[in-house]
Parts: sequence; C-alpha cells; structure tokens
Amino acid sequence: MRILVLGSTGYLGAHVAERLRALPGTLVLTGGRSPAADLDVDLARVGPEQLAKTLAPAAPDTVINCAGATGGDAVTLAEVNTRGPAVLCAALRAAAPAARLVHLGSAAEYGPGIPDAPVTEAAATRPVGPYGATKLAGTVTVTTSGLDAVVLRVGNPVGAGAPPTGLPGRIAALLREAGSDPEAVLRLGDLSAHRDFVDVRDVARAALLAATAPGPLPPVLNIGGGRAVPVRDLVRTLAHLAGFRGRIEETTAGSARSALVSWQCSDIGAAEEALGWRPAHSLGEALLALWEGGRTP
Repeated sequence: MRILVLGSTGYLGAHVAERLRALPGTLVLTGGRSPAADLDVDLARVGPEQLAKTLAPAAPDTVINCAGATGGDAVTLAEVNTRGPAVLCAALRAAAPAARLVHLGSAAEYGPGIPDAPVTEAAATRPVGPYGATKLAGTVTVTTSGLDAVVLRVGNPVGAGAPPTGLPGRIAALLREAGSDPEAVLRLGDLSAHRDFVDVRDVARAALLAATAPGPLPPVLNIGGGRAVPVRDLVRTLAHLAGFRGRIEETTAGSARSALVSWQCSDIGAAEEALGWRPAHSLGEALLALWEGGRTP
C-alpha cells in the first residue's frame, strides 16, 4: 500500500508519518515544502494541473492531508486551509481518482459549544474566526469532491513537539523559560474555557485507521478526547510536571476565540463505530510526552 502524507514535517503530519512507517507492507511517501520530502508540494501555491503531474507517478492508494495553517492573517489561512484542499481534490480527480483522501479538519469548525452537550458530526457549524471558517471551507470542498474521502475533525492535539503557536506548546515554552525560579510569575489570560484535548499519538492512529479501513467511510468523523477539560487544569498539570515553583497569575483578558468559545467537546462515538477508534492516552500522558519531548539531553 502506498500512502502519501502531505504536510509531513508539521506537528500532526510528522506523527502521522511516523505511525504509518511502523505499518508492515506500507510505503510511506512524504510531501511538503521541506527539501527532505519525497514530493515537493506547496498546496498554497501549486496549481491543480501541476499537482496532478506530481501525483500521477507517485500513484498513491491513499493521501493523508495534514497540511494546514493555525496562525497568520486571513489570507494565509485561506490559502492553506481552503485553497489547498480544493487544489488537492482537483488534482486527485485527475491523477488518482480511486485514491482515498483523509483530510485533517478541526473542531474549531463547530464554533461555540453548549456545556455538557458534546457535538456530533451532524451539529451546526458556526466558526467564530478566520481559522475555523477556512478549515470549514476546506471540509466542504473535501466532502463534496466526489472522491473516496473522509475528514477527521481533530480537537486540541497535545503531545511531543506541540508548537508554541498552540496553548499547550506555548505554556510548555513559558515553563521552560521560567525553570525552577521560585520568584517566576506566569502571567496568563483567562483560563476558564473548556477544551477537548486529544493526544497527538491518538490522532495519528485515527489517521492510520481511516487510511486503511475497508469500504466507504462517513464524510466527517470527530477525533477528540471526548470530554471537556478546563484549560486551567491543563496549565496546572503541566506546571506540576515541570516542577514549577513560581506563581501563576490569571487575568480576565484573553484571546477573542476563548471569550467566544468557552466550552468545546466532541462526541467521538461515530469514530468508534466506523474505525474502532477511541483515545488510548490520557491527557496526563499527553502532557508528560509534551514536557519530556522538549527536554534537552
């Protein structure tokens, strides 16, 4: 089986590629802007015809699209999260119409949740900012493409290599900077929001299962931890793992998205039914992997 992982040098893509390489009888091809990738692919810039010419000789049985932007202005987000999937779908229809496409979406596509009511894949999508809106547009493109495609709507991934552009990675970076100084102060925004965190290793396993599952799959599957966790608890757990001896100061100020989306949790029952998938790692294990993974030898 030939599986092409796009965005293979990114946070999620690297974990997905690593997981796939352990699968017997699988040839893993990587695609991205890195010179180390097998295929030079920049979904934000390449045209459908050129991408089709690149994909045809690779002849993938499955393409897993992990390429995406989580930060930047609206133009950057649209180029990667919306234009990218559209170009990929057009190229696959021309070069590998029988290939399965596994596209990584985001729980941000749902927008604000209702406390104690995990959202199913049938829930209304009401993204509150450019990131969620551009990811939703990408999802619509994939699910209406006519391809054998599935979108994995991923919650808030946590684990080794988490970038500082996301909350867990940013908190870990701040704790490393603070060290064991008892006078250190972490000044953070409002931590009262609830989020659905999922170990990045579980995301990678879900991608593998979606890539290799027989028959057609539902168009969208939620991949999350299945419970809403106070962001404050995540910060305190990570601080404990870091041996932080200073003080955490929380203000009422915070990101616009945190204010608008105070509660988020995905119902993951459909993924269990379709893929036999459930999270295998706890949030504590994910945070330990995040902290241990960033330690210097």
